[in-house]
Amino acid sequence: MILITSKLKELNSFKNKLSLLFFLFIYFFTFQNSNGQVLISLLFGDKLNSENIEFGLEGGFNQAQLRGLEQSKSQGFFHLGLYFDFRMKNDLWLNTGVRIKSNAGAKDIPTYSLLDPELDAIFNDGSISRRLGYFYVPVHLKYRLGKEKKLFVQAGGQIGLRNKASDEFLNSFIDQDDASFLLDIREQIRGIDAGLSGGFGYKLGKNGMSLGLTYYYGLVNIMKESNLEQYDYSSQNSNLYLFMTIPVGAGKKEANSSQ
Repeated sequence: MILITSKLKELNSFKNKLSLLFFLFIYFFTFQNSNGQVLISLLFGDKLNSENIEFGLEGGFNQAQLRGLEQSKSQGFFHLGLYFDFRMKNDLWLNTGVRIKSNAGAKDIPTYSLLDPELDAIFNDGSISRRLGYFYVPVHLKYRLGKEKKLFVQAGGQIGLRNKASDEFLNSFIDQDDASFLLDIREQIRGIDAGLSGGFGYKLGKNGMSLGLTYYYGLVNIMKESNLEQYDYSSQNSNLYLFMTIPVGAGKKEANSSQ
């Protein structure tokens, strides 16, 4: 009998670390915004922000789903990255950047055979949590609306480079998901993902934070052609991003200009 060590505490610890990282992100760049901008300005320079260029940090929560796996459920993650806005003409901007920490996937996926009778006996009536890690690069046309130009809409696409992929087999015996087995499935998932993306948002101040919502609709079948029955199907990524952006150095530049 192969001993399956419980990863419940490890999973909870990982989720807690992600939550802590996110709230630290909010704290240091909201309540300690000036100190955070000083630190990043030393790294990137405060000349990145001007009337025609805006640079900063993006982070938030995203709800991921895998289309093609109808029995699965959406799964929540946190994402972090950088963004750039380039003015093209008047109120029309080009928005891009990179989501350095970005995950896709789903949970409650039906299990399949691991080709091991002992493992199959443990996880046969369990479920799978699929986590796919990507470096995503969105490219949007952004248009600012209204008299104060605080409301904006954006539409375009997003391309991603996969860096990890895993299926975590889960089952509950004494505690919730107290038995787990992690399987690397990178060889079964395509390295490139791409699709359509669009949404809207609101800028809280002239040079301040923005809050927004973006939906990504993947067009690529992420599954490679496989002779293995458990991977022989089509599946596409979908992601709903609730994001916050924080420009770096913009307030400092405006203050210097007024002086």
